[in-house]
Amino acid sequence: MLLGYRMRTRTTNYVARLFAGDLSTFGGPATDEAMAGHIRAEQMSLVLGYSVGIMLGNACNAIVLAIALWQSPDRTLALIWAGTVAAAAIGFGLQSRASRRIIKPQFVSRRTMHRLVRNAFILGVAWGIVPVAFFADASTGGQLVITCLCSGMLAGGALAFATIPIAAIAFTAPIFVGIAICLGRNGDMAFVLIAFLVVVYGSVLLRGVFVNSFAFARRVMRQIEAERTVRLDPLTHLPNRVAFNETLDAALKRQSLSGEEFAVLLLDLDRFKEVNDRLGHPAGDEFLVQVASRLQRCTRAAEHVARIGGDEFALVMANLGRPEDALDIAERFVAAFAEPFPIEGRQIVGATSVGIVLAPRDGNTPLDLMKNADAALYRAKKAGPGTIRFFEEADDKVSRDRKALQADLAGAIARNELFLVFQPFLDLGTNEVTGLEALLRWQHPTRGLVPPSEFIPIAEETGLIHGIGEWVIRRACATLAEWPEEVRVAVNFSAAQFHNAGILQTIVQALADAKVSPSRFEIEITESMLLSKYGSAASILKALLQLGVTVALDDFGTGFSSLTYLRKLPFSRIKIDQSFIRDMLAQPDCAAIVKSVISLARDLRIGVVAEGVETTGQLEYLRQIGCDEVQGYLISRPVAADAVMALLETRKPRATYAA
Repeated sequence: MLLGYRMRTRTTNYVARLFAGDLSTFGGPATDEAMAGHIRAEQMSLVLGYSVGIMLGNACNAIVLAIALWQSPDRTLALIWAGTVAAAAIGFGLQSRASRRIIKPQFVSRRTMHRLVRNAFILGVAWGIVPVAFFADASTGGQLVITCLCSGMLAGGALAFATIPIAAIAFTAPIFVGIAICLGRNGDMAFVLIAFLVVVYGSVLLRGVFVNSFAFARRVMRQIEAERTVRLDPLTHLPNRVAFNETLDAALKRQSLSGEEFAVLLLDLDRFKEVNDRLGHPAGDEFLVQVASRLQRCTRAAEHVARIGGDEFALVMANLGRPEDALDIAERFVAAFAEPFPIEGRQIVGATSVGIVLAPRDGNTPLDLMKNADAALYRAKKAGPGTIRFFEEADDKVSRDRKALQADLAGAIARNELFLVFQPFLDLGTNEVTGLEALLRWQHPTRGLVPPSEFIPIAEETGLIHGIGEWVIRRACATLAEWPEEVRVAVNFSAAQFHNAGILQTIVQALADAKVSPSRFEIEITESMLLSKYGSAASILKALLQLGVTVALDDFGTGFSSLTYLRKLPFSRIKIDQSFIRDMLAQPDCAAIVKSVISLARDLRIGVVAEGVETTGQLEYLRQIGCDEVQGYLISRPVAADAVMALLETRKPRATYAA
């Protein structure tokens, strides 16, 4: 039974492929369904190119036949036949003309090809009836016309379906059968010779169809493969931004011609940066490959997710029936991340956010659609991983505000809108201020003081962080030159800054220009910067350490593997995150963590700074358990550069709060 089932399945698949025009069923080049769909699209385009002329020829031929049989006893039947064929031909011609005005599809389904083969067969049957029904009673002239018309239709059908053998066979076979029946009724030797010639000519025609179709398919395959190198993302093998833009343009053209609505889905991976930082770029690449595979399985056969950026994907969902269809696909995308991704022996949890726009409701140009999709995605990301959001009018305002903030930030340095404030570190052993952390602020001319949490992410996303970071380094070093020799300045660095190979030279030059010792300059980094095994951060940090710059590990305890990375570089200090300091007097587990970190640091001969100290109780507890330095509002709020010297002169905890 199993063998029989397999045989039936194979037969069914073979028949489906045969009538879908798959050339491998005739011994032609084998293709997968995606490539076959592209070949069918090219075949259909050629057929549509011929169809208007062919249908016009059919209508004219039908009229000519009616005229030729006007004196025949079968005149009435011939008129009915001719009227039906002419009307159907004109209808098909008009439909083909309308189809040609619509942009050529990139993919044609098997079902569409099945309809083409069916229509070819119906038309072939219509002409196959002619010799059977009208030849015998026609005059000599009428018989000559029938012979010429049938021969012409055979040649025309072979031309029209020159790249689709099954359609050519479906069209010509009924005509051959009609001719054979007609000639078989007459025993005249001349008709036997004609039958022989028909067989010869038919064989030559079909042979030409097969040769041409195989060559055509191979040519299309070579062309598609060549185009893929330009339009294919080399890592994920998904369409790239070039291909996506072409698909979007084509969808907009179809929409303007036929009113076909479509959706654009924009995706961003919520945890890709963490994977890259934790495991390195090769693992990040593997993560993207697995993500791409899962996303593509969520789409319809004719649609392809495109990778349009580092961890950004997009989909043009054509022929949209209702907005819920786009939501269904988006929900599949989100659900694709439910299972962890196995990478380098680990189970990595991923997530995506999705922004959706509907065309033409949300825009009728590529720029408008992508801008609005980005705005919807931004709102989705703010709502949390795995969120889906359709574009709303309010998103446009948020997006414009964000773009405006980005544009203003680009000129903030030139307009002297950026400035530094400094928050001190207090040594608990000596009650002296031993250093200050430089904190960046932006005084916008109309918005007022813009929080770093708003403009720093924009700076990192746009690359403005490099210019801003260099400005911070130079300004901090210049300010440091005015302080006593024993005081240091600490500057926060983001991972994005270490993608700039010139950062090392910038620091060296800033220290030289300010004439300050490298040992007085401290870099504060988070653990995520060290987690990349193949990034440039570690090598740059090692070079800075050799120069004499000190390094502090910020937000200690909140990363992935703090203890492991304490061994990677000779840190001067670690900073205990303020979330532990805030709760250590109320929650025993936080107190235990703080004590353990201080004990560990003492054994490793690393200094410890406690962040976020706001009460005298916290200060005294940290003093008792041996913390080296503290920082927080209890000591001092961040102060302007010109107030630093007054702060240093006190050399003791401050109870006042600077503005």
